[in-house]
Amino acid sequence: MEFFCYHRDRPGSEGLRDALLEDHWSYMDGFAEEMIARGPTIDRELDVATGSVHVLDLPDPAAAREFAFREPCYQAGAYRDVMVRRWRNLLGRTMWEFSGGRTGGNRYFVLGLGEGAGADLEPPAEPDELIAYGPLLSDDATTWLGTAVLLRAPDAATARTVLTAGAYASVEVHDWQFGGRQ
Repeated sequence: MEFFCYHRDRPGSEGLRDALLEDHWSYMDGFAEEMIARGPTIDRELDVATGSVHVLDLPDPAAAREFAFREPCYQAGAYRDVMVRRWRNLLGRTMWEFSGGRTGGNRYFVLGLGEGAGADLEPPAEPDELIAYGPLLSDDATTWLGTAVLLRAPDAATARTVLTAGAYASVEVHDWQFGGRQ
């Protein structure tokens, strides 16, 4: 089962997060085989992390919650909140298989939250710039809750267009970069 986890940083927690960076990476290293995508959301102007995205293949919702809530930065209070949702990997690959590589161009995390029949249940016709793409689902995978996308785009406005306008209650676009050890 695939899961999407998004930890949002608590304002003012940059120092704590920096102090725990090695602990965070070591914890993530323990999930290397399960990892589909990972990396921080960032504020490019301030050059600080604002959150952390992780997409993993885990046995069940309980294992996903345990992953999210045992994370060292969460345990230390660096995060203000955590989102854990079932996810479906519509690209069928990991971020390391993205043909655009780890660097080059602007990378974004687009999060659309909604309800109802669902939207964007298939990737766009030209998925070359998509790093990870899939619907957010309820624990039993029967209810669509939104869509999460990692992609390369020229700017945030262009990144936003990956999701259908008007199909979501809210859409967030965050600067994002590949995570993990270089």
